[in-house]
Amino acid sequence: MYRPNLIALLMLCSLTALAQPASTDSLQVVNDLQVFADPLALTLKKGVKQARIDRMQNAALRATALALRNKNYLSAYRSADYSAWLSPEALGRELMIGDGYSRYENATGIYLPEGNQVVLVSGIAAGKKVELLVPNWNRHAPPGIVPTEDPAGWGIVKQSFQLKNGVNVVPVGKAGGLAYISYYSDRPEGEKTIRVHFPNAQVNGYFDITRNNDADWNQLLQKAVYPMIDAKGRHIQIVYPVADCEKYAHNRGVELISNYDSLVFRQHRLLGLIKYNRVPKNHILARVNFNYYMFRDEDGVAYMGTSPGNAMPLVVDPSRVIKGDPCWGFSHEVGHVHQVRPALNWGGLGEVSNNIFALYVTTSFGNRSRLSEQDNYKKAKDSIISQQKCYLQDKDVFNRLVPFWQLQLYFSGPGMYPDFYPDLFESIRKEAADERQKTGDQKTGGWGDRGENPASWQLAFVEKVCAVGKTDLTEFFEQYGFFKTGSFAFDDYGDYHYNMTTEMVAATKARIAAMKLPAPKMDLSSLKD
Repeated sequence: MYRPNLIALLMLCSLTALAQPASTDSLQVVNDLQVFADPLALTLKKGVKQARIDRMQNAALRATALALRNKNYLSAYRSADYSAWLSPEALGRELMIGDGYSRYENATGIYLPEGNQVVLVSGIAAGKKVELLVPNWNRHAPPGIVPTEDPAGWGIVKQSFQLKNGVNVVPVGKAGGLAYISYYSDRPEGEKTIRVHFPNAQVNGYFDITRNNDADWNQLLQKAVYPMIDAKGRHIQIVYPVADCEKYAHNRGVELISNYDSLVFRQHRLLGLIKYNRVPKNHILARVNFNYYMFRDEDGVAYMGTSPGNAMPLVVDPSRVIKGDPCWGFSHEVGHVHQVRPALNWGGLGEVSNNIFALYVTTSFGNRSRLSEQDNYKKAKDSIISQQKCYLQDKDVFNRLVPFWQLQLYFSGPGMYPDFYPDLFESIRKEAADERQKTGDQKTGGWGDRGENPASWQLAFVEKVCAVGKTDLTEFFEQYGFFKTGSFAFDDYGDYHYNMTTEMVAATKARIAAMKLPAPKMDLSSLKD
């Protein structure tokens, strides 16, 4: 059964094998390019003879020239245009979330084996950084090493090569892998499109729900030259084993990606991105790994691809993705990406506010609420309300979650305000944007640092909830100890020191009272799914 992984969230470093373009074959490549009519080697000069092609020293360019001469060169995937994507960091600042969106947006569908590989590029503007990434999706722990104790960690190990216009000869290392064009910007709409050609490279292909169907999906799986396949929807990007996709999702590629899209879409809806036209073009990445059952790191969500603990039957079968543990697990991990920080991710909410998203998504698919399954409503009442302590003093993260979910139950029901959370999140973003504009500093506005004292963020949240919900919820928050004075320390992916003074509480209550808001229609703490 899935449980929140407290260890893997700390392992946020993607391991990178940095390399520079090779120069040993460059002169040969430049000489061989003389037979082509364009710098990207997509057309031959008129009158090029077979004998000239036979003298070419680079095998990839020679094969390309021969195929062009015979009019049977397949340029699909090998030659393509690539646009810049909004950087995950800029997206995080804009939405006040982390930087957990995909760093592998521009899938090429090309497999690059070990050795010096020719990559031809045009269109890179001066000063712009564009890289070729070759991650090792098929990486296993060394023989004799327990997977969870892999010295390389659990993250993505990749080779990275900076690209330039013209000829790039890149020394792909032993593992080889699928190729991605890393092209990100804080203002992608102003960037030029670049064109890349991998001469005669091996084609693995990738599935794109906006242009492919189930017949294409099946064909891609059958013709794959690498053990993994790329697929992307409108909001999701997956890299899963070909064999598992054939076994659990044959003829169901559209359904699989659509279900993942829907999982992410529902988080976007709760976050207010749909209502306020803020849905990013960027994707959430879900990938296979061979170290741990399920975790999230800076590159997205990772699922175990081998026994024991093989998660592939759960996350590749389209029917199971939206049910039970698979639905909860994915929603929990992506919820971490969407935590609004620190306005609803102060110290103590690391494994709490992400589950607001998990509950919303899972119950919207008809799954039973985990709070109901685990009897957390009663547990929270007994351990927090009856004990008159602060919810942050409860060690059970699901008990801490109860008041935040009761807000959703109230406003989507008796409170008759189903857009409460979307509007709350938008209010937080707007306030931060106003502060950034005022200061001229894009990193201000309450984004990022969770602060050492959760009490101040907690009070700001209470005040904003009352203002957005147009309801005086002072008594409700009092029940769960949001106004609990005193000090205590705790750990939540870092050390935090809660310090609430009577002056802080009095000032917040006075501002809420000055709003002259009506009381709620019922006791929110009695609400259950």
